[in-house]
Amino acid sequence: MWFTYLKNTIMNQKTIQVEALESEAIYIFREVVAQFEKPVLLFSGGKDSITLVRLAQKAFFPAKIPFPLLHIDTGHNFPETIEFRDRLVKELGVDLIVRDVQDNINSGRVKEETGRYASRNMLQTETLLDAIEEFSFDACVGGARRDEEKARAKERIFSVRDDFGQWDEKNQRPEVFDMLNGRIDLGQNVRVFPISNWTELDVWSYIKKEDIEIPSIYFAHKRKTFLRDGFIWSADDAIVYRDKEEAVLERMVRFRTVGDMSCTAAVLSNAVDIAKVVEEIRDSSISERGARIDDKRSEAAMEKRKQQGYF
Repeated sequence: MWFTYLKNTIMNQKTIQVEALESEAIYIFREVVAQFEKPVLLFSGGKDSITLVRLAQKAFFPAKIPFPLLHIDTGHNFPETIEFRDRLVKELGVDLIVRDVQDNINSGRVKEETGRYASRNMLQTETLLDAIEEFSFDACVGGARRDEEKARAKERIFSVRDDFGQWDEKNQRPEVFDMLNGRIDLGQNVRVFPISNWTELDVWSYIKKEDIEIPSIYFAHKRKTFLRDGFIWSADDAIVYRDKEEAVLERMVRFRTVGDMSCTAAVLSNAVDIAKVVEEIRDSSISERGARIDDKRSEAAMEKRKQQGYF
């Protein structure tokens, strides 16, 4: 009886917390539309950007979401994510803009990496900055959270980028009493993070509460995989480099974060539904980005990418 009471109390507190975070995010979305002329929502098809879409729906209901979605496509996405992306935008009737990293590779503007740790993740920056300039976006709404990575913990909710798309982590505006300053100079733009104060567990609790559909890749499933450097990699596609001696085995896995296939590893899991995922995350001692190899290139890998204009 005592255990049931304690469990219910914790769940009630989590519900109250998620509702408060939802209210904050809705307020941020409305401030974006009030203060900027051409906002856009950066959409990857992952759980965080899907959560942003639901929050945007609530912020402007019963009207349509008043800005487009932008996906910077590396060409190395998980097929499950792309299928879900296309189905979601069709169901919601929102505008989707897709810009391909491959186009910049073909033109020679960026050079594709080679070797066993090659990834297109870093190549997204140039394509994103091109899209911002092409459409004159002045506010890009993203799903980054402060608990993900220490560089992202330095971000403000309204984070100003200069006319080269660069971020100066030492020169940011104070945000006191939820006062969000969207004033920018000609050429500048702002990255906006409505779920900046959320945790991975908060996102999953919200997905559960709202009964939000997400790509199947987030749930445990049998998949052909191989091991490298202590990580579990998908062997279902030639995109992921694999040495001949790296044996392929079928394992029960899921993905905690969805990015470029070549830099996103899986985790062993039996969590086949949202309730079990929430339980698994609550017991985990490793960050979700612990399975993103691109964050491990150096201690300041993410911060350097953000300084150059990354998400």
